[in-house]
Amino acid sequence: QVQLVESRGRSGQIGVGGSLRLFCVASQTPFAMAWFRRVPGKEREGVAAITFGSGPVVYLPSVQGRFTITRDDATKTVTLQMNSLMPEDSGMYYCAAAVDRITWWTVSALNPGYYTNWGQGTQVIVAS
Repeated sequence: QVQLVESRGRSGQIGVGGSLRLFCVASQTPFAMAWFRRVPGKEREGVAAITFGSGPVVYLPSVQGRFTITRDDATKTVTLQMNSLMPEDSGMYYCAAAVDRITWWTVSALNPGYYTNWGQGTQVIVAS
């Protein structure tokens, strides 16, 4: 069982165009980690995913170029840098870990069904 601890660079609402960094530390190295978000009334969606191997990072198209996911192997930390934030980026953000290998990575990386361990979530509000 992988335990995940989330934190964020700063608290409070973020203004439009602002930036925020989210952190997730895993208790052991998984195959991959990802960030998902949920907005009331909408399906949970994958935002960005990264493996602890050599697979490419995968992004939700609407965040491509604005968000960057990185990993630190030594600390088992995944960071989501969010820039140029927009109101539609608001939601509850969850870190997730996949213990088992995800085949067809580039098409499956943002599917929550492959992730078995989840963080507690952090609310991101981008105020217009």
